[in-house]
Amino acid sequence: MLSRRTFLKSASIAASVPMFPQFAPAERTNDPLPTAIAALRSRGDEAKPISVEERGERQERARRLMRENNLSAILLTQGTSLVYFAGIHWWGGERLFAMVLPVKGEAFYVAPAFEEGRAREQIALGPDGENADVRVWQEDESPYARVAQGLSDRGIAGGTVGLEETTKFVFSDNIRKAAAGAAFTSATPVTAGCRMIKSAHEIELMRLAAKVTLAAYEATYRSMKIGMTQQDVGQMIEAAHRQLGFEGSADVQVGEYSAFPHGSVTPQSIREGTIVLIDGGCTVEGYASDISRTFVLGKASDKMKQVFEIVHRAQSAALAAARPGVEAGSVDEAARKVITEAGYGPDYKYFAHRLGHGMGMDGHEWPYLVRGNATKLQPQMTFSDEPGIYIRGEFGIRLEDDMHILENGAELFTPQSPSLENPFGKA
Repeated sequence: MLSRRTFLKSASIAASVPMFPQFAPAERTNDPLPTAIAALRSRGDEAKPISVEERGERQERARRLMRENNLSAILLTQGTSLVYFAGIHWWGGERLFAMVLPVKGEAFYVAPAFEEGRAREQIALGPDGENADVRVWQEDESPYARVAQGLSDRGIAGGTVGLEETTKFVFSDNIRKAAAGAAFTSATPVTAGCRMIKSAHEIELMRLAAKVTLAAYEATYRSMKIGMTQQDVGQMIEAAHRQLGFEGSADVQVGEYSAFPHGSVTPQSIREGTIVLIDGGCTVEGYASDISRTFVLGKASDKMKQVFEIVHRAQSAALAAARPGVEAGSVDEAARKVITEAGYGPDYKYFAHRLGHGMGMDGHEWPYLVRGNATKLQPQMTFSDEPGIYIRGEFGIRLEDDMHILENGAELFTPQSPSLENPFGKA
C-alpha cells in the first residue's frame, strides 16, 4: 500500500516532468552530493536490533493483558503487531498466515504449505525457535479449519479470541465460521496495551531516528537554492538520510500549498521569501520519526513571523501540559487554546487537525492527542507534538517534534525550531 508521502511524491513527479524536463529524476541521479550532505557520517552502528529475549518479554506482557481482559488468545496476521511480537515480516495477499498466542501454552502458526520454508525461517528467529508448532494447509484446503483445530488442541475452542484490528475481514469472517464455538473480539487492549508503552530500548531507537531526520533536514536546508523543485529537495532529503545510514523521506510544500496540511500534488519550486514546509521521517530498526520544519529562504514577512511564534508557543504549551495522569485530549486543548486566543480560531478553522498521534513502529498509532480522548497518559508513551496554522491561499506553518512522556513531565527528542529564517540555529 502506498503511504501518503509516497503517493504525493510519485504524483507530483508525474505531474512535473512534462513541465520541467530538465529536472527529470533520472538526469540527477549521478550528480555529486552537496557539501553539507556529503559531510554527514553514518550512525547506523548506533542502532541495536530488538532481541529475541525482548520479543519473549512482549509476549509475556501480552499474556498478562489477556488475563486482565478475559481473553483466551490473540490472533495476529501480517502487519506491525506480528513483527512486534514475533519478528515476522510477512506478505501473502489473500492467503492466510496467522500466529495465535494463547494465554497459556505455546503459540501456534498457520501457514500455506508452499510457504512453510519461508515461515519456519522467520519463526525460528523468534521466541518459539526451530521447534514451533506450524500448521500448514494446501491450496485446496481451509486455513480456517487449521485455526479452529489449533484452538481445540489448546483447550480454548470455547474461549474468547482477540483479533488484531488490521486483520482482513475475509480472514476474520471465515475464522469465526470455522471456530463457531469461540467468541471473537478486538485484541486492541492487548496489542495497543503493549505497543503504546515503550521500553528503554525502543525509546533509544526513536530518539536516534528523530536525530537522524533532523540532521538530514538541516543538511538539506543548507544545500537548498532558489529555483529548486520539490523533487530536488526531496531527493536531497533521501540522500541525506542514506548518508546517515537509514532510509528516510519527506513531503515538500511551498508557498500557498503549505496551507494543505498533507500537501498538494501541484508542481512547485522554491522561491525567495516564500514558506517551505517539509514533513517526513525515517525508521531505525523499525521505529519511526516524524518531524516537520517550516522555514523561508531569504526574509520572512512580519505576518509569517507572527504566525510562526504563535505555533511555537502552542507547541511549547502542549509539551508543558503533557505528563502522566492527564487526559490525552487536554494536551490538544493546551495547544489549541494558544492558537485560538491569538486570533486563529475558533475550533479547527486554522488549526485544522489534532495536536498529535502516538508513535512507535507505525508512524501513527495509539493513543491520539485529540479532543475528547480521555486516555490517561503514562510514562514511556511517545507522540508527535505538531500544532499548525494553515491560511488557505497564503501559507501554512507547522512545527513537529516527537515527544516522550517522562515520570513527571515530557521531553522532545529534538530541539524546537528557533525561527523561520534560522530554523536549525547557527551553523
